[in-house]
Amino acid sequence: MEKIEPRSTIERLIYEVKKVIVGQDHLLERLAVALLARGHILVEGVPGLAKTMTIKTLAEAIGGSFKRIQFTPDLVPADLVGTRIYNQKTGEFNVALGPVFTNLLLADEINRAPAKVQSALLEVMQERQVTIGGETYKVPNPFLVMATQNPIESEGTYDLPEAQVDRFMLKVLVDYPTPTEEFVIVERMTGRLEPVQKVLTTDQLLDLQQRAQQVYVDPALIEYAIRLVSATRRPEEVGLKDLKRYITFGASPRASINLILAAKALAFVRGRTYALPEDVADMTLDVLRHRIVLSYEALSEQVTSDALIKKICERIPLPVVPLHEHANHRVPA
Repeated sequence: MEKIEPRSTIERLIYEVKKVIVGQDHLLERLAVALLARGHILVEGVPGLAKTMTIKTLAEAIGGSFKRIQFTPDLVPADLVGTRIYNQKTGEFNVALGPVFTNLLLADEINRAPAKVQSALLEVMQERQVTIGGETYKVPNPFLVMATQNPIESEGTYDLPEAQVDRFMLKVLVDYPTPTEEFVIVERMTGRLEPVQKVLTTDQLLDLQQRAQQVYVDPALIEYAIRLVSATRRPEEVGLKDLKRYITFGASPRASINLILAAKALAFVRGRTYALPEDVADMTLDVLRHRIVLSYEALSEQVTSDALIKKICERIPLPVVPLHEHANHRVPA
């Protein structure tokens, strides 16, 4: 397999997506983190912000299979995972695999599907396999789900249960573009778009994932991540007793694990073989915002999970990690 230089490859990948997508730097960086950390990502924003187009364009720049599922209220689990079909000629049942058998799966408007369908998808995300008629079928490797949801339309939508949304490594919020960005968007979308070139194969992506996994994380950063997550469960222990009434349930240990995995991937995207405290801090909102269950009091007072997480981050200082300890950590061969 051809050896690739990590930083330049990620930069070329983002460059190809930016041929189509204007702005959205935060989302693109988080998509790169999710790819490298083998994590699924949930993107939330109002209609028309190019969420679907961003993910589709990213898939075009990566070799491998890509499928899109438009979630609707009439979907059934078999529409996703597949089913057994009776063959009248042979008198046997044949298995027809569903669209989840792909490398990159775009689950569009995931909150429009009923609970059974959501559960079927989220089970595949966790187990990376499907059971049909007593037989187990593994999904391809790599397998990444990138889901979108619309936060403003409540009619005909089904909220993702807290235990299931916890399986997404990241939840990224997409906002409106600036007037300057919107001018470029209109100009670009009403003209001729440049074709997106494939810059990465699935084998190369697997190689990058393995190398990102080798990024060094100082024990002090793990302790810092655990303190942040623990503070969402017991805010009074870090002197934030007033936040307790806003939180019904804090983040699970899965949040601590994903915070470190995401920090490793972010450090790798930024061209380092060691994580810094800033990498953990930068990923905190995206890793934690969907894992906190707010109380009715928080909802009635319009207190968001983002606001609570920011207060926790302000209270817990960044650890001091001696940079000389990273001297022996070179780019993995």
